[in-house]
Order: sequence, then structure tokens, then C-alpha cells
Amino acid sequence: MAYTTIKKPSDYFNTKLYTGTGASQSITGIGFQPDWIWFKVRSETGNHNLFDSIRGSNKILQSSTTIAEATSTDLLTSFDSDGFTVNTDDGVNGSSKTYASWNWLANGAGSANTDGSITSTVSANTTSGFSIVKWTGTGSSGTIGHGLGVAPKVVIVKRYSAAADWVYYTTAIDGSLDYLFLNTTAAKADSSASVPTSTVFSKSDTNNETQIAYCFAEKTGYSKFGTYTGNGNSDGSFIYTGFKPAWIMVKRTTDVTGRWVLWDSKRNPSNLMDNALFPNSSAVENDGYWKIDGLSNGFKIKDPEVEINASGATFIYMAFAEEPLVGDNPCTAR
Repeated sequence: MAYTTIKKPSDYFNTKLYTGTGASQSITGIGFQPDWIWFKVRSETGNHNLFDSIRGSNKILQSSTTIAEATSTDLLTSFDSDGFTVNTDDGVNGSSKTYASWNWLANGAGSANTDGSITSTVSANTTSGFSIVKWTGTGSSGTIGHGLGVAPKVVIVKRYSAAADWVYYTTAIDGSLDYLFLNTTAAKADSSASVPTSTVFSKSDTNNETQIAYCFAEKTGYSKFGTYTGNGNSDGSFIYTGFKPAWIMVKRTTDVTGRWVLWDSKRNPSNLMDNALFPNSSAVENDGYWKIDGLSNGFKIKDPEVEINASGATFIYMAFAEEPLVGDNPCTAR
């Protein structure tokens, strides 16, 4: 029985930590040419900087702000065959400052997709269930092709020709389409849009304004998007993913507001995992709170902190694998 088609998750997602030099430097060891890179300075406050291969290496977006796309040659200068090159800006390469970069593989600069009523440019990796989608709004409701061949469970949309929220659409909560904002602490709300299909998602857009979406479909042994319920104590819920997680992001969805919280196994190679970053915030890396255990088959909440474990509250999570639980490349315990 084939448990997963992805024997080596790091061929499709990889975290790379590095120290800035204040001068142009090439970062290698990713294992592939990334198509979506998400940067965060760890050692001081600073915005999350996001780049993708469809918009281009010098086009900046920030998950911690609503800013429109900005252009700069001082941050990311190229997507390289085994990593990327960064320039002198403190957002990605300040002297002696420490950084995390999270890297996903799609399929290069993309091509035209006419599956929806609005033509899109799509860079899709159907093996890992990840695509980058760009389109221009028509001023009315429409459908946009995503190129995955299966319905995505998460679609993160940013209107980037003007300042706008990051809209995080998901069917992971109850099967219907809900949305949150990646740049805020707001609780979830119900969406009136149709649930994504194997070919398209629905969107009502402002006329002539450009949008980018990052689409994710679950792949056994590689990615998992779901929910858990908090219990308010240090022996919290165990969340089964079917793999040892490399990257985990959690958000409280109901009751009250709460920050997005993000961990990875490179910053915390052993348990407890307690080096938290917050995608909606420029805050420095937090060491010692928001504690979880990364396990061979999932993760376990180990902190009563209300933003990850309020009693009776519902939380969503995204997780990508370090190693699969079963198959030809099974994981070992942390």
C-alpha cells in the first residue's frame, strides 16, 4: 500500500535559518529553487516579508501589514537553484541579525489557466498540493483556476495593487467556507463564496485590481490542515497529522481574538518547541511560551496559553512534514 507519494518532504518545503551579513549573500541548502519564500527576522522586531516567483523576486508583500506590493532590489534579489540571494535590507539580511526563511516549491513563473471565468496565471505543484495563483479582478463575482486537480483546503488571498487584508479562506473548520485575516487577530467568519472545487475557487473582486493566492490541498504524509479543541492546561490536546511536523501554524478561530502562532523544527530541533513567531505581528521571536511538543505522528499542546489552548475554544492549524510516519522514509521520534 502506498501511504504517501512524497518520500522526502524537504523536496517541497524546507526551513532555512541564517545570519545576516549586511552585504549581498547567497543562501544555499534549500534543496530546490523555491517559488514562495516567507522571511522573518528573529533577533529583533521586523515585518514578515513574502515573495513569490509569479510576481518576481523584487516584489514585496508583508503578512503582518496590509501594504500594497512594493518594489525593492534591497531585499530578495533572486530565486536560485538551491536557495536564494538576499541584499542589504534589514528585513532579510541585517548584519549579525538572525533570520528564518520558509520555502515552498511550486512550478516556476507560472502559465495561463482558463479553468475559471477569470483567466489566471498559475504555478502549481500537484504532487505537494501547492499552487500560486495571480489574476486581475473584473468588478464582479467570478471563478479562478488554481491548477491543483483537487480541492484546496486553504486559500490565502492578498489584493496587492492596493492596501488590503490577507484573507485566509479555509474549509478545515466544518467543511463550509470560513475566513480569517492573516494580518489580524480577528475570529473566523462565514464566507458567502462557494467551497473550492478540484479546478476553481470563487472570488468577488474589485475591477482591475491584481490579486495573488497561495492554495494548499492536503497530501497524506506531507501536509495537514484541521482543528483541535483547547483544554486550558499544560497537558493539552494531541493533534494527529500522520507525520513529524517541520512547520506548524495555529490560530484561535472562535470566542475571542487571538494571534497566529508559528513554530518550526529548525528553530526548535528538540522538545519543547517554544520559539514562537506571530505572522500577524512584527514582534521578535518569543522564547519560553506558547509551548508544544513535536512528535513522530503529530504535535501536542503543552501550554495553557489562551492563544493556543483556551478551554473549549476551537483552533485551526496548518502543518507540513519533516518526515512521513510510514512508507519508504519513516520518521523517528524527536
